[in-house]
Amino acid sequence: MRGENAVLGAAGLAAFLALGEAAPRLGLVKEAYFPPTSRIADALADELSDGAFWSALGDTLTGWALGLAIAVGAGIVAGVALSVVPHLREATASTIEFLRPIPSVALIPLAVLLYGTELRSVLLLVVYASFWQVLIQVLYGVQDVDPVAEETARSYGLGPWARVRHVLWPTALPYVMTGVRLAAAVALILAVTAELVIGAPGLGSRIAVAQTSQAVPEMYALIVVAGLLGLLINVGARTVERRALAWHQSVRGEVAV
Repeated sequence: MRGENAVLGAAGLAAFLALGEAAPRLGLVKEAYFPPTSRIADALADELSDGAFWSALGDTLTGWALGLAIAVGAGIVAGVALSVVPHLREATASTIEFLRPIPSVALIPLAVLLYGTELRSVLLLVVYASFWQVLIQVLYGVQDVDPVAEETARSYGLGPWARVRHVLWPTALPYVMTGVRLAAAVALILAVTAELVIGAPGLGSRIAVAQTSQAVPEMYALIVVAGLLGLLINVGARTVERRALAWHQSVRGEVAV
């Protein structure tokens, strides 16, 4: 089944690339706005041989990784604290529901005022957007804890942190990993968006420069790199999730199938 899916996926990709090559050459779209796949591939090869490209890629990955790490750590700690401390979740529920829907891009003016085009501007947007993905999943995971297991742990004299470790955490971990996977994708989106709009160093900044200088093939090549980066991050996050949850029934059932 996996081999068949891989073949179908490769065939679909080949058809898409062929369509991208044929459409501008047949005049279906203007080549000035959508160059053929071969020209994009040539531009991508030029980018890969440019040291400035690798520096920009490193800047994007730095903002993504640091922002994601901060968001995951803060989201897990805040989610557990809100769930364990009595009445704290009720006291903060309205604040969370007020802050969570605020689009991260709406904070771009604030980020520019505070930090200009520095890395900290990117981190502000990445952390804000990714934090909620983790926090909400942790809260959902804690809600799923079996009350009988919780009471049994209490009856055996387990303290608060022992209950968190042995009862709460195993139940919440699948939710946490889902939050991390979602946050990883969101972090990349916001990192590239921040670079694109603010002008912070990275792939987004190079895309903006290519667009303003009418270097259309280079612009599409950089967009392809951003897409491939997102694909690799998603695959990596799913791999980590499967390994971290190898004991969980959902993953065991998936492997069996």
